[in-house]
Amino acid sequence: MKIAIGSDHAGFPLKEEIRKYLDEKGVEYVDCGVYDASSADYPVQAKNTCEKITSGECVRGILCCGTGIGISMAANKVKGIRAACCSDYFSAKYTRLHNDANVLCLGARVIGAGAALELVEVFLNTEFEGGRHQRRVDLITDIENTQ
Repeated sequence: MKIAIGSDHAGFPLKEEIRKYLDEKGVEYVDCGVYDASSADYPVQAKNTCEKITSGECVRGILCCGTGIGISMAANKVKGIRAACCSDYFSAKYTRLHNDANVLCLGARVIGAGAALELVEVFLNTEFEGGRHQRRVDLITDIENTQ
């Protein structure tokens, strides 16, 4: 499974920790930037990273900004993206199980690297449950396609 990762300047240090973790686990990824802590606009980073998913190059994505909220709002504007801002294990697990989220958004100023890496692990290793949840994901897609 190849994933896309990206961040703005506030999320850069956390993205770097996630990169190290992915390297250790042997997970293939595309680093969509940023590549240092210089000021960067999170909507641009969200779009660039999410396009790796919608193009089929990557299966899932991880985005980091200061709170995780702004970058998740921007990511969810990209057609085909179901991004979830999570700061706890339960949410990260169930956004995959029930919502088939394809992007995990994390707040570098909200959670530490240790907790973030646990969320990355559960997000990457939890499969969508399908069943009754598929109908709901389809309804979300219908809303997206009628706007």
